[in-house]
Amino acid sequence: MPWPKGDYPPSYKNLPIPLREKAVEIANAILEESGDEGIAIATGLKRAREVMKNNKQETAKKKKIK
Repeated sequence: MPWPKGDYPPSYKNLPIPLREKAVEIANAILEESGDEGIAIATGLKRAREVMKNNKQETAKKKKIK
């Protein structure tokens, strides 16, 4: 069962909002495919951190170009 907006796993509660929202989005997609909540939570957080890190690097590159 996917988590509705505002209802997320306890391990996500203290995350910054953009990271938490991305992690929930990814975890919900994984949960729909696999049905394994534990894997969805862990993988969602890991992938969300990677996405946020990559976005920061791309933003920094764009600022240097301008």
